[in-house]
Amino acid sequence: MRYRHLGRSGLRVSQLCLGTMSFGDMWGFGADAQTSAQIIDTFGKAGGNFLDTANKYHEGHTEEILAPIINADRDYWVVATKYTLNTRADDPNACGNSRKNLRQAVEASLRRLQTDHIDLLWVHAWDFGTPVEEVMRSLDDLVRAGKVLYVGISDAPAWVASHANTLAQLRGWTPFIGLQIEWSLLQRTVERDLVPMARAFDIGITPWGPLGAGILTGKYTREGDERLGDSKRQAMVNQRLTPAKIKIAKAVDAVADEIGCTSAQVAVAWLAHQGIDTFPIFGARKLSQIEDVLGAVDIELSAAQLASLDEVSKIELGFPHEFLGSPQVSNIIYGDNGQKIDHPPKRG
Repeated sequence: MRYRHLGRSGLRVSQLCLGTMSFGDMWGFGADAQTSAQIIDTFGKAGGNFLDTANKYHEGHTEEILAPIINADRDYWVVATKYTLNTRADDPNACGNSRKNLRQAVEASLRRLQTDHIDLLWVHAWDFGTPVEEVMRSLDDLVRAGKVLYVGISDAPAWVASHANTLAQLRGWTPFIGLQIEWSLLQRTVERDLVPMARAFDIGITPWGPLGAGILTGKYTREGDERLGDSKRQAMVNQRLTPAKIKIAKAVDAVADEIGCTSAQVAVAWLAHQGIDTFPIFGARKLSQIEDVLGAVDIELSAAQLASLDEVSKIELGFPHEFLGSPQVSNIIYGDNGQKIDHPPKRG
């Protein structure tokens, strides 16, 4: 495992991040405390130091499971948790991005994690109600108090993140250094605005769902693979298994067979090849799952293999990207010099 700076910061994290949403049993699925500890131990021995959790996972039980594990060597682990989602369904202030919810959520996470600081705090989702000024000033207060070291934003529009970081820079507040988004060969719409925005602001990208809810593991595309037995869950899976997704999954299978690795490793490796600013988040409920995904760090995809995966999963960028990228418009903007101008990086 190699280490890279997360966004515009001095924080060095492993190239893969271990997501912990499957640690706990309050939601009817997940790994118990012993298995969770074994998974983290395997991740750590492979060089991983970046853990992602949330105060909402298994209603706080996930953070409690993590506490004794991380505190055995607290300074080694980069622990990221989140706030936003409701922790009391009957309380209108126990949810959202407000200063009040932020304070109670962070204090509760610190107690559950049995630590005095959170390395990286994510805004879990944008609530479209709290002013950006309130969010960024409140987060900065926590950083200045030493309870949080860095901040990031998850599941939010590009205009929100860019507004927030511009405001933070102008006022001397702590900016977001990380962006957490769903990104995979099955979900590439983030490449329209979120990914370019993150690179323009030098924000690290931590994609969740790199395996497309298991579709990119070969579970549903390889003959003889065991299907889910529960009829209700099977119906949900079948609804997600569109012809387009199956086509992408089979392309992943083909590359995996060509290399001699697993489909899951190819899916994660594709994300890892998107740039050194990208840190895929993956989860595991079993040791075999983490051992499989960890092999992705050794996978080198050729230019031809990347091109084939890009082609089968490509999306339409839409307006204004395709409009501005057309030869006619380029000629109007630049005149006869369009092909002679070398544009600087990170400007689209």
